[in-house]
Amino acid sequence: MTTYYFVAASEKFLTVEEPLEEILKERVRNYKENKKEIDFWLLKNPSFLQTTKFTDLKAKIPSPSAAVLSTDKKFITFLKLRLEFVAVGEFESPSAEIIDPFKVD
Repeated sequence: MTTYYFVAASEKFLTVEEPLEEILKERVRNYKENKKEIDFWLLKNPSFLQTTKFTDLKAKIPSPSAAVLSTDKKFITFLKLRLEFVAVGEFESPSAEIIDPFKVD
């Protein structure tokens, strides 16, 4: 099993109102320079937020939602501090409810 960490918010907040694209581009550049494999993904309307585990969290996020998913907890902590108005969480996958963490609705 893999543990995934995420920040989630409305799609508009993450993709229009905040400079997330700039942050992710810089991180991709850094990973390439250091020959590190990408361990983060931007998902629009991620299915994992629809699970019973995240019912309360999903209710707080305006639709359509988006999330940055990563296996790097420190990166998600950085994003939470940088973006402020995002929800955070974590889960393990594959599991009974979350078979594919990258699935979108």
